[in-house]
Formats: sequence, C-alpha cells, structure tokens
Amino acid sequence: MSQGVIAVLIKSDLKLPQGLYTSLSICLFFAIGLKGGVALKATTISELGLPVLATVIISLLTPTLAYNVCRRIGKLDRTDAAAMAAHYGSVSAVTFIAATTFAQMQGLKPEGLLPALVAVLEVPAILLALWLVLRKEPGKEMKTLMHELLTGRAIILLLGGLLIGVLATSTGIEQVQPLFGDLFRGALTIFLLEMGLVAGSKLANLKQHGTFLLLFGTILPLINGAIGAAAGVLAGLSTSGAGVLGAMAASASYIAAPAAVQIMLPKARASLYLTGSIAVTFTSVRRQHFRIATELDRVVRFRRTS
Repeated sequence: MSQGVIAVLIKSDLKLPQGLYTSLSICLFFAIGLKGGVALKATTISELGLPVLATVIISLLTPTLAYNVCRRIGKLDRTDAAAMAAHYGSVSAVTFIAATTFAQMQGLKPEGLLPALVAVLEVPAILLALWLVLRKEPGKEMKTLMHELLTGRAIILLLGGLLIGVLATSTGIEQVQPLFGDLFRGALTIFLLEMGLVAGSKLANLKQHGTFLLLFGTILPLINGAIGAAAGVLAGLSTSGAGVLGAMAASASYIAAPAAVQIMLPKARASLYLTGSIAVTFTSVRRQHFRIATELDRVVRFRRTS
C-alpha cells in the first residue's frame, strides 16, 4: 500500500482501471468468507457463544469511547463526533483480511468463525454511533440505515461465502482452492495499492485537522486493539484468533461506515472521518495493530498458565 501513497506524493499519473476496486473487493470478501466457512465446519454452536458476546461488547464500547474522545478532547460537534465514532467503532473488512493473511504467513491458524464476527462488529457499532446523535433529532428514520447495513456488499459477501463454505463438499472446495492461495494474495496486493492511492489523496487534509487526527487516528486504534485482544483471550480464542480480533477492533471502517454516515449524517465533514480512517489509521498502524494485539494475547496467556 505504501507504493500507492508514494505515487500520490510524487504526483505520479498511476491510476488503476475504473471499477477494479469493486471487482477486487468482491473477490476478497467472498474468498475470506468461503475460507472461513470451510474452517467453521469444525466449530460447534456452543463455541460461538463467548466470541460473539465479546464482539458485541467491543462493538458497543469502542464507538462510545471514540465519541467521547472527539467531544471532550477534540471539541468536535455531535455530528462530527458521531461520524468519527461510527468509523472507529466499526471494522475494516480489508484490515481483517490483511490481519488474517498476516497470521497465516506466520504459520498461525485463526478460527473459522472470525468472518462471522466481522458482521457482528460492524453493524451494532455504526448504529450506536449514529444513535448517539440522532436520538436528539426526532424524525430521523433508522429503517433505511438498517437496510443499507444488512444488505451491504461486505456483509452479503462475507456471510454468503461463509454459508457456502459450511455447506460445500470437499470436492466443491477443491475446485475453487486457487481462490484461497496465490490468486488471493495477488488480488490483495493490487487492492492495497488502490487503497494506498486513496489514502495518499487524503493526506492534504492533515494540514487542516492535523494534530488531532494524527493523535486520535494513531492512539485510539491501539487502545481499541488492546481491548479486542483482551476480549478475544477471555472468550477463549486462540492466540492468532485473539490477535485478529484485536486488529479488527483497532481498525477503522471506510466502506460501510462512510455509506451509513452519508445517508444519516450528511452534514458530517468527510475531511475528518475519511482522512482519519484512511490516511492516518489504515496507512500508519495497520500491521502494528495485529502485532501489538498478538503480543498482548501471549502475555495474558502466559500469566494464565503461570
């Protein structure tokens, strides 16, 4: 992704074909859901309980924390604070994919239930963040928002792939196996290049909101990541599973949350929430989220057994 940022900074004419972002995101979301579904076959329903509960708690805690930091420290109005909270309380599906891939490259095997937790983390966090401001504005319709969230591309592809993976036979899975391997990593590489170009285009906004966005977009995700990893440990996830959950909690949404905010909070400043989520958080601390969360998980497990 850094290549994309550098290309923007040196004013290169590098541009990916129109529609490539959508095509790649469809492939990636479906592939990670399908792969998770295959692994989920070995998971019992009772094993889902604590991880789902932990994820719901994270989805309520992180947007509340973000909202209060923006209001009390950043001195943002309620609309901008709610928009920021929606982004930092929700999850970046791309960061989830990157964290999962990073874990696998280290020889680790995160639980197959994690793609389902993406949906659990994404929807409640956005709804809570928006409720914090919309509760004082009667007449706002939440039905439209719920429909947009639950039928969004990321949710449908992740959950659809998850279901297909659970139901598919071993022969059927073998036929699409390349989607999990080299093709997946290649698509992810190009996708991150595109995200680098987008992030680079938002860097100019740091001149206007620089200090707060840099501190908020760097420090808060690390706190959220620690919360996510600790919750994963308490929920009984493996080291890699807790690490990925920590990365999910630390990430900031730039797909579902912007769409929801544009619908429900049109007056919120995109220069704040997009610059923070893409140019700062996604660019600067994406891999550190997983590493810090994993190390915290290992420390907690060591203390448990000692």
